[in-house]
Amino acid sequence: MASAAFAAEKSYGPGVTDTEIKIGNIAPYSGPASAYSLIAKTEAAYFKMINESGGINGRKINFISYDDAYSPPKAVEQARKLIDSDEVLALFGTIGTASNSAIQAYMNRQKVPQLFVGSGAQRFADPKRFPWTIGWQPNYHTEADIYGQHIRSQEHPAKVAIIYQNDDLGRDFLAGIKQGLGDGAKTQLVAEASFEVSSPTIASAIVNLKASGADTLVIAAITKFATQTIKSVAELGWKPAMYLTNTSIAVDTVLKPAGLENAKGIISAAYRKDPADPAWNSDPGMQEFKTFMAKHLPAESLNDQSVYGYLEAQILVQTLKQCGDNLTRENIMAQAANLKGVELGLLLPGIKVDTGPEDYSPIQQSQLTRFNGESWEIFGPILNEK
Repeated sequence: MASAAFAAEKSYGPGVTDTEIKIGNIAPYSGPASAYSLIAKTEAAYFKMINESGGINGRKINFISYDDAYSPPKAVEQARKLIDSDEVLALFGTIGTASNSAIQAYMNRQKVPQLFVGSGAQRFADPKRFPWTIGWQPNYHTEADIYGQHIRSQEHPAKVAIIYQNDDLGRDFLAGIKQGLGDGAKTQLVAEASFEVSSPTIASAIVNLKASGADTLVIAAITKFATQTIKSVAELGWKPAMYLTNTSIAVDTVLKPAGLENAKGIISAAYRKDPADPAWNSDPGMQEFKTFMAKHLPAESLNDQSVYGYLEAQILVQTLKQCGDNLTRENIMAQAANLKGVELGLLLPGIKVDTGPEDYSPIQQSQLTRFNGESWEIFGPILNEK
């Protein structure tokens, strides 16, 4: 009976044939968030490797990725092109909170999967409102809540300032910090500054935050603005304790331009392994990743962004494998919401991927990590998102 069921008639959605699965992607190959383009480049290389080894159930992944320059209107244009012209089965790994927010309602109206969104905003893990959108990384609200709790646990009450981008990323972070600080938020959160990602610089905002007398700074910003913040803090001679969103912890593209010495001591939250940390040199998952990068992307950095893309590509492959020959849009969403205890080599030990029909947050655990001037060092217990 099992073999008869397996041999049942194939079910295909748009973009699927006996030999191909079309998957769409939108990434900032240009613009203020262009450092994140390495995520999409890594995914493309991973799918090429999968295709060279025979594909998934005999089908090759046709990965179609377009640039949106981190511009929401451009993201909408590219999403429409991928769905209406390219006729992809699904969008996968589209990068950025603003871009994904701009296309989310459209994707759900069209009933096209918006898979493993490249953002930790809470709105991408809301199956009741958006059943065709599923997140990927730990959400920003809980990440910030963890920082707030850590700040609150210190011996002396901190005076906290936060700089955040004016979108769902920043607003989730602000709410999370307030929740983590608890009752102390009323007195400890002494300054807030928001900025637009279209702004050329945020240096003046840092001056104002320093003037508040804050001794702790929370940075909720994408790569370019995270670098600007760390550098500006150092130039002002300000020495606050700093907490940095895990979307901006890449050493080579964020911290080096800001000055590694300036970044020393920054705290973040990690769920994936850092290729620069010598602790993972003999780790099988890290060795496999480094071999992949050397062969398929030898000119690119082994950093936080390439790790991110590698992990996302792996989870899409797992989802497509679970679909078998039922490659409809409905089933790909059902399988994305049916990932049970999936272990991936570049996740920190003890962290697994889990989803369910009412749970669209694949990764819900993280660990605090501190930059030592060269690499990130994890400390403390694994912290649960729920």
